[in-house]
Amino acid sequence: MAGRKNQAGIGTLQRAITWARKRSLWYIAACHGCCAEELTNVLGCKYDIERFGCIPQIDPKQADLLFVAGPVSYKIAPYLKGLYEEMPFPKWVISVGSCTNCGGAFAPEYSYSVIAGVDKIIPIDIYIPGCPPRPEAIMNGLIKLIEVISGLENGQKDIAIETK
Repeated sequence: MAGRKNQAGIGTLQRAITWARKRSLWYIAACHGCCAEELTNVLGCKYDIERFGCIPQIDPKQADLLFVAGPVSYKIAPYLKGLYEEMPFPKWVISVGSCTNCGGAFAPEYSYSVIAGVDKIIPIDIYIPGCPPRPEAIMNGLIKLIEVISGLENGQKDIAIETK
């Protein structure tokens, strides 16, 4: 009997942790180019991502969500990877716009200095297409990320324990 209560307590604790994670996404943004403007529109009063618990942070050691928007050049790639590595576990990344997803108008066919997709540097959880994407698309991507985190509550995948 005591073993069953202990297992139920762990499940309840895991559900509470998941609930807190999906309602308090503290983020940092690595933005440049035209996608940065669309991302800042989401911060305004019309869309207001703070109602989802998204609070901007300055220090990557306090953030668990990284927005990457705009073309990623080879010069900035090591800094972006360092920024990602400073974030604590669990961490999520949202790629905003065509330039970030695949190089866009600055693809390697047209430019020598832009990486064809930020997923070659860091792992991406949610891709938001568009050039530039509308604020509604960014909100949908954020809601999709919250659904992914909620999937943990339903037992789809447990990312609270890091396995290597």
